[in-house]
Amino acid sequence: MIASHLLAYFFTELSHDQGQKIDKYLYHMRLSDETLQEVSERFRKEMEKGLGADTNPTASVKMLPSFVRSTPDGTENGDFLALDLGGTNFRVLRVKVSDNGLRKVEMENQIYAIPEDLMRGSGVQLFDHIAECLANFMEKLNMKDKKLPLGFTFSFPCHQTKLDESILVTWTKGFKSSGVEGKDVVAMIRKAIKKRGDFDIDLVAVVNDTVGTMMTCGYDDHNCEVGLIVGTGTNACYMEEMRHIDLVEGDEGRMCINMEWGAFGDDGVLNDIRTEFDREIDMGSLNQGKQLFEKMISGMYMGELVRLILVKMAKEELLFGGRLTPSLLTTGHFETGYVSAIEKEKEGLQKAHEILTKLGLDPSAEDCIATQHICQIVSTRSANLCGATLAAVLRRIKENKGVDRLRSTVGVDGSVYKKHPHFARRLQKTVRKLLPDCDIRFVRSEDGSGKGAAMVTAVAYRLAAQHKARQKTLEALKLSHEQLLEVKNRMRIEMERGLSKASHPDATVKMLPTYVCATPDGTEKGDFLALDLGGTNFRVLLVRVRNGIRRGVEMHNKIYSIPQEIMQGTGEELFDHIVHCISDFLEYMGMKGVSLPLGFTFSFPCQQNNLDEGILLKWTKGFKATGCEGEDVVNLLKEAIHRREEFDLDVVAVVNDTVGTMMTCGYEDPYCEVGLIVGTGSNACYMEEMRNVELVEGEEGRMCINMEWGAFGDNGCLDDFRTEFDVAVDELSLNAGKQRFEKMISGMYLGEIVRNILIDFTKRGLLFRGRISERLKTRGIFETKFLSQIESDCLALLQVRSILQHLGLESTCDDSIIVKEVCTVVARRAAQLCGAGMAAVVDKIRENRKLDFLKVTVGVDGTLYKLHPHFSSIMHETVKQLTPKCEVTFLQSEDGSGKGAALITAVACRIREAGQR
Repeated sequence: MIASHLLAYFFTELSHDQGQKIDKYLYHMRLSDETLQEVSERFRKEMEKGLGADTNPTASVKMLPSFVRSTPDGTENGDFLALDLGGTNFRVLRVKVSDNGLRKVEMENQIYAIPEDLMRGSGVQLFDHIAECLANFMEKLNMKDKKLPLGFTFSFPCHQTKLDESILVTWTKGFKSSGVEGKDVVAMIRKAIKKRGDFDIDLVAVVNDTVGTMMTCGYDDHNCEVGLIVGTGTNACYMEEMRHIDLVEGDEGRMCINMEWGAFGDDGVLNDIRTEFDREIDMGSLNQGKQLFEKMISGMYMGELVRLILVKMAKEELLFGGRLTPSLLTTGHFETGYVSAIEKEKEGLQKAHEILTKLGLDPSAEDCIATQHICQIVSTRSANLCGATLAAVLRRIKENKGVDRLRSTVGVDGSVYKKHPHFARRLQKTVRKLLPDCDIRFVRSEDGSGKGAAMVTAVAYRLAAQHKARQKTLEALKLSHEQLLEVKNRMRIEMERGLSKASHPDATVKMLPTYVCATPDGTEKGDFLALDLGGTNFRVLLVRVRNGIRRGVEMHNKIYSIPQEIMQGTGEELFDHIVHCISDFLEYMGMKGVSLPLGFTFSFPCQQNNLDEGILLKWTKGFKATGCEGEDVVNLLKEAIHRREEFDLDVVAVVNDTVGTMMTCGYEDPYCEVGLIVGTGSNACYMEEMRNVELVEGEEGRMCINMEWGAFGDNGCLDDFRTEFDVAVDELSLNAGKQRFEKMISGMYLGEIVRNILIDFTKRGLLFRGRISERLKTRGIFETKFLSQIESDCLALLQVRSILQHLGLESTCDDSIIVKEVCTVVARRAAQLCGAGMAAVVDKIRENRKLDFLKVTVGVDGTLYKLHPHFSSIMHETVKQLTPKCEVTFLQSEDGSGKGAALITAVACRIREAGQR
């Protein structure tokens, strides 16, 4: 017992001494945390060089786009073929992916040899052989009559320009087939299959084994966005934001980048870390000066590094009593498999003894311990370097996503990672040390080069099918030039029906006379009061209009709230409250007792029989005050003023906010004869010839017509343009069947249309992986302001994702692109429909005046028009296309409902005074 303890103690002491001796000798191979951090930083810079268009040609880390734009989401299914060519053997696989809630993958494969003469013969012969093997495989499985999609793993340096196009840069791994370098291998394989004519396949994707590794793991773990291989060679890939990839057109979404990281350091950035042994390995290699990082870490070189160290130490008489053997001196005789065997916990020293003996040496216990320690240092350095570069990749993903803490998965393959007893643990430890703010999971890939190629194909198939299904749905919302002309023509017909006395009672577009008969001419002057009542708040304004040199408008206003109980009480209470607010305002302005002309913006449906008479047809917007409907609101206001007996006001005009908008812009621009509002709701007005206004006596001059165009289509004339989503939004609204045009174009409803489309897509598995959140089911949750934010050009998909997260939707990058596309389509249609309506209006003005060409300005207000990034430009473009004989200018109105009411009053006073004179 004591003897065994002593022996153990002796060995511990011995290994400690030997360890220190070796540590000192291999000091340069032991990398501190600071050095690893530095390597990580340098690698980051190299990544950026590879991604930049200007710096890529000279970058050593090539960062090649793979054209793989999405990882699996688990809904893939179907039968796929895969070809795996990467060495002297090649495989054909059939991969059956099924998604019946169980997500399973079944595989059958066959290995075929590639004879030496074919590896060095012509490319045509090589691809004919591959096609023959493929035919043989399909025959065996009775599948020759089916046209199956195929993914091709081609593990040679390629330049990819599309998912299914890959130009071979150079052959490696002993291949020398002529006439293939510089050619598209997909075209060659297609040609070979076509030449046979006995079967057909759909070659969808060419992939590299690293990308295949990421995709295989991605099927089981949807967080997987990095692929890593540490085997004979080493490489990594990851999902990068498209906006950072200069070599590929487009900014939307992500793409997998095949980094080709083995070449890190080929430009000298690792020279201070490389040792004499690394330099010696490079000198003896076939590709001198190339793949320097790979030569420090991969399986092809690890054993050789250990051999070079053993030889040098033996020469310096630090090992094996200074003895060398021919076997130890032969390149490649110390295999990487030996490193794994020697580092095993229990039998490692025993293995070291066996291996060294096999190499013709007679090792002592000290030699065995030393050899084990050398192996540890070499493999630890390899794992640490690999961890440092991987940390740089993960740090980049974290920054791209803008998250505080990254949760991600790395799919890993390769003999060193899988077979070395400590490599995986050491690699993960380094990553954790360098990235304390990330939770990284490592998943071993099973057959990335075979199953992975099939997965890339399966994802490409799923994306194509889903894209097609979505486009078919969105097609109904995309309007052609002819369709827009048709909308314009129908609006024109409805306008005529509203103007004609005979058809007016049944017309949906009411074309209400406003009794506003002139726009400002710039000579208006004086002090005017304006009231603005259109919602739960109410404004009183004093508007000072000046003419001459100091021409301009100066405004003072105060906002008052209208309590719920007053909105729903009696009419007397409501108008008494309004007069109380006016009294407060006059006192606030120090104008008590002054009698001023007043304009009243009353944004509720009214029938006007005069400029100062408006009969309330019905309350909207939550108002329910009794005794008002069917009454003249000017009278109600005057009665309330009399009841108060404090001041007297001259109520000159009742106006609608759309008319106010036209008048405000008319003060700035004499050509302004049309008003448009596109905000929560939508409406338009314009100056019509009196001879066409059959509801009002008189033929001379013009009058502004308040169109109330939101109701366009209420008679079914737009039914062939309305989609299932418009119908759904209408049916669930408070006023079903009413204001149908407004529901297709205004801010109150666009978000709802988008929400309904998103629900439809999700139910059909085309979005959010088929998972509908409770929030998405809530009406009104998708506010129209989100449309404006999502479509804003400067907004990256990152922010789209945060808006969706706010709505309780866990979205992938692809989901964000789809949501953005839906928003774009819905808003575009709204702007185009609005433009078609406007085109009908300006063309009518032109025809009224029998002009060949009309120059006119439209005054516009409303949040959708002002805040949406593209609405206005699309609308302008539509109007331009539909009215080639008009030059239409759009002018944004400032405060049409306040300032506008005062200007209408000012114009009315000017005309009244002129009449008196």
